[in-house]
Amino acid sequence: MYPPELVKPMKEELTKVGFNELSSSSEVDEIIENSGDSLLLVVNSVCGCAAGNLRPGVRLSLNNETKPETLATVFAGVDGEATAQARKYFLPYPPSSPSVALFKEGKLVHFLERHHIEGGTPEMIAENLAEAYNQYC
Repeated sequence: MYPPELVKPMKEELTKVGFNELSSSSEVDEIIENSGDSLLLVVNSVCGCAAGNLRPGVRLSLNNETKPETLATVFAGVDGEATAQARKYFLPYPPSSPSVALFKEGKLVHFLERHHIEGGTPEMIAENLAEAYNQYC
């Protein structure tokens, strides 16, 4: 577990723009099952440049005309129960932090693993997500 004062600003980068912070397995199940047409679920993390580019990229992607109906996030290394439950919905993808999952009507339709995020700029991440929004949302 990371100290709360360390992760608070990283969490706020997403919650300030409308992401629901999930901390339990039941919250994860509920939001995936009841998210409506589309859900973007971000596995936030402390992990260096990947997470440092992910959060701005995700925020930038929300400038797209089409975007997910529901936004949610779990924090790897902090929200252990919620993160483990979210990862069950990401199968067959292995655990990855950070990562981003797009669901349509409760089904996983697009997934960015850490290796897709590392070395990418926020703009590249936003473009990838915006293309997925245009296709699935």
